[in-house]
Amino acid sequence: MGFTHATSGTAAWLAVTAALPALGTDILPLTPEGVLAGTLVCAGAAILPDADHPRATIAHSVPIIGPAVTTAINDISGGHRHGAHTLIAAAAVTVGAVFLGRWQATIPFLGEGRLGPAIATVILIAFAAKSRELVPKWLMAWALGLVAAIAVFIYAPDSTVWFPLAVGIGYVTHIVGDALTIQGVPPLLWPISIKPPRWWRRTNVLNDMWKPNGYVAVPVLGAAGSKREFALAIVLGAYCCYGIAFSVFGLLGIPFVL
Repeated sequence: MGFTHATSGTAAWLAVTAALPALGTDILPLTPEGVLAGTLVCAGAAILPDADHPRATIAHSVPIIGPAVTTAINDISGGHRHGAHTLIAAAAVTVGAVFLGRWQATIPFLGEGRLGPAIATVILIAFAAKSRELVPKWLMAWALGLVAAIAVFIYAPDSTVWFPLAVGIGYVTHIVGDALTIQGVPPLLWPISIKPPRWWRRTNVLNDMWKPNGYVAVPVLGAAGSKREFALAIVLGAYCCYGIAFSVFGLLGIPFVL
């Protein structure tokens, strides 16, 4: 569900940014401002694969245009949980984010910054805010996205790495989340679909993991929207609150102890 996807995207970004320094790498030297900016982008990017669903959160983002775009993506990708839910799609979106992340501009009163990530943030945050029911109206979601975009424009890291990384992590996290449900996701080699042998299809448990249609799953969460998914969302949400609080306190220069 959209709420869980946005939450898991946020959690994944916080986990990655926390782990990289421990691994002794400076590939992503993020300040607290950069961590928070990536959190916003990653949460929204975790909704993107569902752009192939005419009734998903994204479809209702903009009257007329939203349903038209999602319907087009649904047709092109072959339907919900088809082409848009593959590693190929994740790679394509991430590559697009690389080029978008390099778009810089100077805006009156705000100065020079990365305009590409700021524009993307408006859209991604609006999706994330509405899917997580943080705001009741889409107009408020777009307003929140605009405020977040201004913050990203001003405070985002000068590095071009953080934005495509946040988008890629969010997108892949969505696919992983769907793979944990009984519906599963398309095979890794999509559009090539390798179907299991007959004996596999007749074996319980195994046929839930490698399905007769070639889809793959580790269905520990059961069906989408299950109680297990809700429980996972609560745990991830608690982790997100801790990670965001840690970054906010760091931004304010206040030691964070829990």
